[in-house]
Amino acid sequence: MQRKAYVSGVAALLAVLLAGCTGGSDDGGTPDDSKQGQAGTATPTAEPGRYDTLPQACGAVSRSTLDSLLPGIREIADETQRETAYEGEATLTYDTDRKAGCRWKVQSTDATDHLSVDFERVVSYDNAVSDDSQAEELFAEKVTAADLPVPAASETSSGTASPATGAAPSATPVAPSPSSASSASTSPSPSVSTAPANLQPRLLDDLGDEAFVDDVLTDSGSTAEQRTVTVAFRTSNVVVTIQYEEQPATTGTTPDSKEMQDRARKLAAQLADSLAG
Repeated sequence: MQRKAYVSGVAALLAVLLAGCTGGSDDGGTPDDSKQGQAGTATPTAEPGRYDTLPQACGAVSRSTLDSLLPGIREIADETQRETAYEGEATLTYDTDRKAGCRWKVQSTDATDHLSVDFERVVSYDNAVSDDSQAEELFAEKVTAADLPVPAASETSSGTASPATGAAPSATPVAPSPSSASSASTSPSPSVSTAPANLQPRLLDDLGDEAFVDDVLTDSGSTAEQRTVTVAFRTSNVVVTIQYEEQPATTGTTPDSKEMQDRARKLAAQLADSLAG
């Protein structure tokens, strides 16, 4: 009788353990299953940029465009040297799918001209930030670095020319003293000309997703003034920068702002079209 009671007790204990295991499986899974489900939830990935490669920079500018921007290139008598000038010099880069550029320099009897074209493909390494957004941030930094002046109208409502540099209007002029007037008559100061509003450094709304043009005239003292026109634009995740410089051979000659801006902007439009195609 004691042995039978012992066997019955063991059977009862096994029944309780089995019931516990069965009950644990009825709730649809273990805590580990729940963690696996949470870990398996996919995090949304930002859209990649439109471009995954870049054009060959030295081949991106046509010969006819180089003839326009670098007039002296056609004056090169030696055919081999002329061909070398057309080819340009590629910018050193270790990843041509990320950065590519080319430089041209031509000296003529009238001036020395420089042209550079740079492409940069922006890639975001943050899954939550798209390539376009990263490129937009980079372009904003370029605009800030350019320090574009506040846009100003060419004339005020009263007909008085307003400052073209965006500076605040000066205070009411004070009549000069007789001595200063006399000094001014014997030693007049050079007049300061301001660029028309449509030639000021400014944002552009007809080029790529966003763009700007900068125009800087440098007075180097003993030599002729050098003008540097920069046009930069962004298309999706690619940023293109054109820098066009001219220094006349004759002191006292100033490179024409409108002519240089028109040439640089025409090239920018051509490059934007080629990227879009």
